[in-house]
Amino acid sequence: MRRAFFSRITPLSSRRRIADRHLSGEPGFTLLELAIVLFIMALMFTIALPYMGSYRKALLKSEARRLAGRATYLYDAASTQKVVLRLVFDLDHQRYAVMRLDPYAMNPQFVADNSMAGRMIVMPSSVEIRDVTVADLGTFNRGIVACQFYPEGYVDATLIHMEDLSGHVMTLLINPLTGQVSIVEGDQTLAQVMQQ
Repeated sequence: MRRAFFSRITPLSSRRRIADRHLSGEPGFTLLELAIVLFIMALMFTIALPYMGSYRKALLKSEARRLAGRATYLYDAASTQKVVLRLVFDLDHQRYAVMRLDPYAMNPQFVADNSMAGRMIVMPSSVEIRDVTVADLGTFNRGIVACQFYPEGYVDATLIHMEDLSGHVMTLLINPLTGQVSIVEGDQTLAQVMQQ
């Protein structure tokens, strides 16, 4: 009885179209559903946008601390192992690595340090080493430059500027006598960092 009633109300061609659409499982969204999804996405983007800058700054600080830790370790390792260690910055490829020289070897020469502490570090794409200043050598923003850690317990005075995509700058200073690494926020010169 129901079937007969339904067939009188809905023409056969319409019933087939409705049945075909439901059987084929074609997904579809209404305009209202699309508007709600776009609104939610815009709201999430608006909330997350202020945190993107702080994420970049946190990454910059993390990379500065990692480089500072590497320099502190090299200062201690050079004096305990009685070798000359060289922290080599490749500014064109945004990476740094460690080389070692045994001054007591028959034919002393710098070779790549293959230990865990000597492995090459490649900077993330959002952080760069802007320039490196080594005492008596000058400031470099391209090419390869290195500072050396000596077995007698000193290091070349070195100033490093790191910058992220947002323009935040961190300044690192490797103290030549103590090997301590100072990390200062902002663009500082060697004289300014030494006074602090």
